[in-house]
Amino acid sequence: MNLLAWILFGLLAGAVAKLATPGKHPRGCIVTIAVGIAGAVVGGFAGLVLFGERVGWSFSLRPFLIAVAGAIVVLLLLQALEGRQRS
Repeated sequence: MNLLAWILFGLLAGAVAKLATPGKHPRGCIVTIAVGIAGAVVGGFAGLVLFGERVGWSFSLRPFLIAVAGAIVVLLLLQALEGRQRS
């Protein structure tokens, strides 16, 4: 995928992850893209290790769902770190 496709993929994965996780998410569009891209990397690595699933050059549902799961993990980690800083 080219850079623009990865950004759109990250935006979609991050937005779905935001909707899927509880709580407030006061982050903007750029952070959502970053969380989605980081989630795609985390999910892609986990998918490769656990399922042998590679993220390819074409869009399909299974890699997208793996990226969303990774973005959820990244988002929950960010929320946990923010909670620790406030304490």
